[in-house]
Amino acid sequence: MELILLIIYSVIVWLIFFKFKWLPWNITSQVIVATIPIIGLTILILFMNIVAPSSSDVRAMNYVIPIVPRVTGQVTEVPIQPNRAIKKGDVLFKMDPVPFEAAEKAAEATLRGLKDQLNNAAAKKASLTPRIDLAKKRVEQFTQLAATGAGKRADLEQAQSDLGNLQSEYLAADATEEQARAQIVKAEADLRSAKYDLDGTTHLAPANGRVANLALRPGVRATQFATMPVMSFIEEDEPWVLAFLRQNELRYVEPGNEAEIYMSTYPGRIIKCVVDSILWATAQGQMPISGNLPNTVPVAAPEHRIAVRLLLTGKDRDTFLAAGAEGGGAIYTEHGKMIHIVRKVFVRVSAKLDWFVFKLH
Repeated sequence: MELILLIIYSVIVWLIFFKFKWLPWNITSQVIVATIPIIGLTILILFMNIVAPSSSDVRAMNYVIPIVPRVTGQVTEVPIQPNRAIKKGDVLFKMDPVPFEAAEKAAEATLRGLKDQLNNAAAKKASLTPRIDLAKKRVEQFTQLAATGAGKRADLEQAQSDLGNLQSEYLAADATEEQARAQIVKAEADLRSAKYDLDGTTHLAPANGRVANLALRPGVRATQFATMPVMSFIEEDEPWVLAFLRQNELRYVEPGNEAEIYMSTYPGRIIKCVVDSILWATAQGQMPISGNLPNTVPVAAPEHRIAVRLLLTGKDRDTFLAAGAEGGGAIYTEHGKMIHIVRKVFVRVSAKLDWFVFKLH
C-alpha cells in the first residue's frame, strides 16, 4: 500500500513540477517533495495502528477432548477413520459387552430376590394382623373370666403367650421388610451402575469433529484411567480464532467491531469476522499460589500480548479452519473510519502474498 501511495504521489509531483510546471523545480521544492511523503506516511501508519490495529499472529484453535473410556475392557470394534469428519453421536469404538451384561443380569436377579423377600414379609405381616387381633380378644376374655373365678389362670397365661409369639413374629417380619427395603435401594443403585457400565462399552462422539491420532485397534484392552486416553477428539463446532495484539493497540477495540483476517490455508481470501471479546489475561499475569517469593530472572520477558477472540460472520461463518492454522488480520474500531480503507488494502495485499511459497526445494 505504501508503494501505491508513493506512485500516486509521484504522479502528482510530475504533473505539478514537470508536466504543467506550476511550481519551479529547485532545491527548496526538492526537499519539500522528499519530506512530505516520509512525514505523511509516518503519521498515517502510526494513527492507523491505533484506530485499525493489525496483527500478524492470528491463530485458529479448537477444543481437544481426550477420549477415556468409562470402563476397562477389550476393544472389539473401531468403525471410524482418522482425520475424517465425525458427527455427534457416531460410534467411536465398542468394547466386549459380555462381562458387563453378566453384571447387569446378576444385579437384576439380586433385585428380584429382594423384592420377593419384601413381598413375603409384607404378606406375612398381613396374615399375622388378624391373628394378633384375635389373640388380644382372647387375652381380654380370659382376663375377665379369671377375675370372676370362672376361668383358669393357665388358659389366660397360654393366651398371653400366644399373643406374645404372634407379636414377635410380626416384629420379625417388619424388620425383614425394612431390611429388604434398604437392600432394594442399594440393589437398584447397583443395577443402575451396571447399566451405566454396559452403556460405556459403546463410546459415542461428544460433538462434531474428527480424531487426529487414532491408534486404537480391535483387541486392545482400553482402561478407564484419565492419564491413558485412547484417542484425541478435535471439536469443530466452536473454533477459537485469536488475534494477538500489543497492549497499547487495544485502546479503542470493543466487542462488536468489524474485523478481517487472512489465513495461509486460504491464500488470497479475506474472511469476515467480528470481535467477540478481549481476553484480559496472560500467563505472565498469573500470581503463583505458593509461599515462595516471585522469581525475577535476568533475561528479557516475552512480549505480553493480549488475545482478542474473533467470531466468523456472514457467509464465512461456516468456513473450516484447521486447528493450528495461522495468518494475520486487522480490527476496525469506531474511530478514524476514513483511513480504514488504507488498512483494508494492506490486508488484501498481505493475503495475496500467501499465494507465493518462498522456498528453494
